[in-house]
Amino acid sequence: MAYIELSQENFYHNLDELALKTGAKSKIAVVLKDNAYGHGLEEMAQMAAKYGIKEAVVADNDEALRIRELFNNILVLGDTPRVDERLSYAIPELESLRHIDPEVKVELKVDTGMHRNGISVGEVDEALNLITDRGIRLFGVMTHYRSADELTSEFFWQKKTFASVKSRVRQAGFDTVRFHSCNSAALLRSENFDEAIARVGIAIYGFDTLPEGFKKTDLRPVLSLWARRASRRTLRPGQRVGYGGEFTAPKTMKVSTYDLGYGDGWPRGDAQVPYVTEEGHKILGRVSMDYLSLEGEAEEVCIMRDAARAARYFRTIPYEMTTALQPTLSRRIRKERE
Repeated sequence: MAYIELSQENFYHNLDELALKTGAKSKIAVVLKDNAYGHGLEEMAQMAAKYGIKEAVVADNDEALRIRELFNNILVLGDTPRVDERLSYAIPELESLRHIDPEVKVELKVDTGMHRNGISVGEVDEALNLITDRGIRLFGVMTHYRSADELTSEFFWQKKTFASVKSRVRQAGFDTVRFHSCNSAALLRSENFDEAIARVGIAIYGFDTLPEGFKKTDLRPVLSLWARRASRRTLRPGQRVGYGGEFTAPKTMKVSTYDLGYGDGWPRGDAQVPYVTEEGHKILGRVSMDYLSLEGEAEEVCIMRDAARAARYFRTIPYEMTTALQPTLSRRIRKERE
């Protein structure tokens, strides 16, 4: 069946590049939420731990518990908090502090302009008072940038706002609390990283999403998507392929069917403007739920090696290309570097 191949060499290269930005590998928190952006949670976690990464970020408790033994701390972004020395929890609203078990490791999220999750800046003092009165373990204070990957001033006013939050937290006597705000884009554009950790997602998988005008970091895609031949045939001129017969053979040609379709998370696309594979083969006709057709007879083909290239064709972003890939696809690690 179709499968995903993960390049350990490219992954470790990316981590090397990011460690130069943070100043130490210990300051990289790998974001492994949503099945590691479709790459495979356990596979990416194991490689990260082997490299020496000590921090991870996940979406929920299920993901955290599956990789719990591999990291010193795992930040859970959105689930019911539980007492566990290896888990900390992002707290998105003031009300949560009134009911949470005081023994939970809390990471207070402050909304500095994203307006999605987090307490408002005006609620920080009340939150700190609640934390003090209830004896809650405040492990960290965090925020998230809404436009770090865009050429606007918003990144700077959010940084300034978060700096004021840091000051208020310290003045309230929380001297051992860690602070973190950088996602991939914020880290890549920062010249002097000075926080406890950077929560790095898309960059560890090989993508620098900063626009032109920023200095680029040499990152390499970790994931490639492969399909295996299910059948083959010879088409005569005029014979049509697949649902709707949208491709008509202009000549006698060898055509093979491969075991990948939108049921696996590969987009259906537009048969009239076909996607072109890494080897330069156009998808013939419509992609169906489990299959697509290409000219040739290769036993297996690389459908996607660079999700950014594929994303440009589908008019989306690399994140969507990889996270859409189903967990049912097998994943294998290619170990070029130990």
